[in-house]
Amino acid sequence: MKSHDDTFSAAEKATLRRRLLAWFHANQRDLPWRASRDPYAIWVSEVMLQQTQVTAVIPFFIKFLLRFPSIAELAQAHEQEVLKLWEGLGYYRRARHLHQAAQLIVREHAGIFPDKAADASELPGLGRYTVGAVLSQAFDQRLPIVEANVARVVCRLLAWTKELETKETQDWLWSTAESLLPMKQVGDFNQALMELGQTLCTTGQPSCLLCPLRDLCRGHARGLAESLPKRGVKIRQTQVTERAIILRKGGQVLLCQRPTHAARWANMWELPTSNSSLDVKTQCQELTGYRCTDARPVGSLEYGITRFKVTLEVIEAKYQGGRRQHHAYQKLVWVKPDQLADYPLSVPHRRLAQRYVVDESPSRP
Repeated sequence: MKSHDDTFSAAEKATLRRRLLAWFHANQRDLPWRASRDPYAIWVSEVMLQQTQVTAVIPFFIKFLLRFPSIAELAQAHEQEVLKLWEGLGYYRRARHLHQAAQLIVREHAGIFPDKAADASELPGLGRYTVGAVLSQAFDQRLPIVEANVARVVCRLLAWTKELETKETQDWLWSTAESLLPMKQVGDFNQALMELGQTLCTTGQPSCLLCPLRDLCRGHARGLAESLPKRGVKIRQTQVTERAIILRKGGQVLLCQRPTHAARWANMWELPTSNSSLDVKTQCQELTGYRCTDARPVGSLEYGITRFKVTLEVIEAKYQGGRRQHHAYQKLVWVKPDQLADYPLSVPHRRLAQRYVVDESPSRP
């Protein structure tokens, strides 16, 4: 049950809608996915924008739509090509779900993105936010969205001081976001809330003096804007050490494809890697079936993923023999360093390959 203090009156809502839409139409950024109401383009952009900055997404979006201009063409593509085109964006499950959903749309919806929320919600990777974002922008359906920017704006507007991560707050956010929607221009309104959070109502120090909703904002009036939304205790990253082996055979290196059901980077390629504490020779043979010799450390790199901070130790070794076995991987292939660009690698392994394989290969025996 809402109290009188955690919602707006009808008059306040009308003012908020009018001002926010006017501000958006005058100040919105020129982003490529805003060029049309094509649900496919909007869908691709929304998937790419999940946990990724707008500036990073723009070149990927343009390249992706040039290669796959329709749902049908995406559905016909090989997953490896989709993953390769996605390389660098991270969170590769998004790309796999996008590809799987495109195939389902071709099979069950004649290649046309479904315009009913119930149908769209059955597609792989489409949760409530993505469904609302696509259907409101493409078809002006009255569906709310809640993501990090919208949550921050709404919590500040209504001075909501309960922890963001709780079910109570999440339920309140969806209910409140829905109650604020206009009857028309719903897609623009949803984008305006996100745009406000991305450009003015930012984390840390919001630009309240420039905000079109400043005199409606209870968080600003009470001096709480900078401290909202209230976050729970941040989970500290766990330190992990992994080891990657550059296994050389003549002028080639060994590349391995991760399992389809791997917890991360499924179906992507990498140099043989594990967090095993075994010695290098045993690790190499257990991962690949091959024996190695002349193993030596050549460097390391660090990266973060979810709640882990990983130190990736890099070992170079020479192929000695053995029989290929890949219980830990789907496939093993020997490739020349300049062929690594043809395979989809995670960002850490692309960095590893560039630093210790491609750049170094001319000087190696």
